Amino acid sequence: MTSYPQQPQQTQPYAAEAGEPPLWAPYYGAPIGAAVKRFFKKYTDFTGRASRSEYWWVALALGVIGFVLQILTLVLGSAGATVSASGTATPGPGSVVGLILIIVFYLAVLIPSIALLVRRLHDGNFSGWLALLGLIPGVGGLAILVFALLPSNPAGQRFDQPKAA
Repeated sequence: MTSYPQQPQQTQPYAAEAGEPPLWAPYYGAPIGAAVKRFFKKYTDFTGRASRSEYWWVALALGVIGFVLQILTLVLGSAGATVSASGTATPGPGSVVGLILIIVFYLAVLIPSIALLVRRLHDGNFSGWLALLGLIPGVGGLAILVFALLPSNPAGQRFDQPKAA
């Protein structure tokens, strides 16, 4: 039996100087702007892979936006708040506006965030169904964190589905 040398699989096929890779391919070393842009372009795409930089830049951006919205709600709720003689506080009318903004924001990014997590799991050569671990209180979130931190695995290329530009 003849043995042929195997070609090493390239984990990071697209260099930054070569330009942005196509949407179906992971973008290793993605800057924050490109990562967020790809996040919204691949809004409901559960196929393919996402690099660590794509995942964590988006996680940072969404975390900052969520934090700002919560601070805004706190400030809006404080303005016009009243305290009764019995000591119960009633938030101001602005808190309703803030809560609506928070709910709309989190509903708007729910599906794309799950899709990004599935693509990140694919990059580590794991099934996207492992995203369901997030439904387990306590340990589920920790397991997802560990999976999201793992480096890319070249075998994850099996999840790639090249598409025409």
